[in-house]
Amino acid sequence: MSLSENFITSIRAAPKSANTAISKDIGIYTHTLHPTYTIDSAFKKSSTTPHCLAVSSTHIFAAQADKAVVHIYSRQRANQEALVSFPERIHSLALLHDGLLALGTAEGRVILWEVLTGRQVSTPTSHLQPVTCLSGDATHLVSGSADSKLYVWSVPALLSQATSGPHEPLRALSNHRAGVTDVVLGHGGSGTNICVSASKDNTAIVWNYQTGELLRTFLLPATPTCLALDPCDRAVYIGFENGDVQAVDLFVPKAAVNALHDAEQQATPIQVPPTPLTGAPTELGEVHCLGVSYDGTTLVSGHASGKITQWESGAKKFVAELGDVNAPVTNLVMLDPLKGAERVAAVGVSKPRLGEGNGVFVGQFLGGLLGKGEGRKGVQVKEVGFDEGELERAILEFSAAPAAAAAVKGGKTDEALRKENEELWAIVNEQNEVQKSTWSKYRKVASGKVEG
Repeated sequence: MSLSENFITSIRAAPKSANTAISKDIGIYTHTLHPTYTIDSAFKKSSTTPHCLAVSSTHIFAAQADKAVVHIYSRQRANQEALVSFPERIHSLALLHDGLLALGTAEGRVILWEVLTGRQVSTPTSHLQPVTCLSGDATHLVSGSADSKLYVWSVPALLSQATSGPHEPLRALSNHRAGVTDVVLGHGGSGTNICVSASKDNTAIVWNYQTGELLRTFLLPATPTCLALDPCDRAVYIGFENGDVQAVDLFVPKAAVNALHDAEQQATPIQVPPTPLTGAPTELGEVHCLGVSYDGTTLVSGHASGKITQWESGAKKFVAELGDVNAPVTNLVMLDPLKGAERVAAVGVSKPRLGEGNGVFVGQFLGGLLGKGEGRKGVQVKEVGFDEGELERAILEFSAAPAAAAAVKGGKTDEALRKENEELWAIVNEQNEVQKSTWSKYRKVASGKVEG
């Protein structure tokens, strides 16, 4: 049985031609990419600009073009669930995790909205122009603006109830000279994770956003409009105003050092030759959005002509036109086929509200309230609080002597364990020094700089 992979697109309403086969009211489509391409369902009454669509496990969020309104659709019921108004027009959306939505405003602010509780946190006006794109995860958020700057924010700091006063970004990334058109975060989980930004100054820059370090600057052959990263961060795919799609490799095979982290190359911009993916029809129009399949073998693009196209990333060539929705395809969100089910599903979305409130949300526990732990299968929730038997069992567990303490008794003392740890650390540090010396010699040999 083959794995099913899906994606969701949205359009900027106003049909390009009189096509009676396509409803004029439809603004969002759900698609199956694999094993066979189909359009599965559609949602009406939506019109979005680029970077204004976000998808959670239960809902679709669509910021409406030229309005201070976000439409919310239920994926399960396939209908519009709510309409949320904001004091400013929303120019970008990003889902940081299943219950947290980031919004970029026309006045240069960033808003975090906990969709389960309704809690809303807003930053001061940091950007001088609209926030055109957002990308982030549960720890960091990167905002890009038409003012050419990117700001890196700490998500826990923004959500913290212990801090007072205005929220400030961790750092600014300011090497672009024109408006930022897109920004995407890498898939790494360490302190060396990257983000890539594109700008109307015809550059794409790779950053370590956690330190603010500029890793690489690419000089592009045309104006970039959108980005997508390979699942292993080996390459970045770039869509252009002229309709081209091009892959820029970030990883050099058989290199002694990751090229992105080679200090000798970071200061030198790289001129990217115009080598777009081949075989594409000429009437596709500007590329508004890109998406990469979970295995990195397929690239999907949405165009100003209304066409949705498929590319083969390995061969770097056009494969097929998947469909034509008769209006500019402005957003494309790939859905992870391997993502596990959430423990808590939102029954509904709580509208944003100012102030802390009581933090209450209405949700549905999936797979049981207490999980599948041994000895807890028969526990039932009958009233507010915990069952009396559960409390007694917990008290007995905490009052019993810890197993680790019983094992130490009659064994090694704390002093003996401390000395043993010190000896092990001495061995580790010695091996680290040997490794550094060996790599230094290896790099000199690889670069041909061995001294006679």
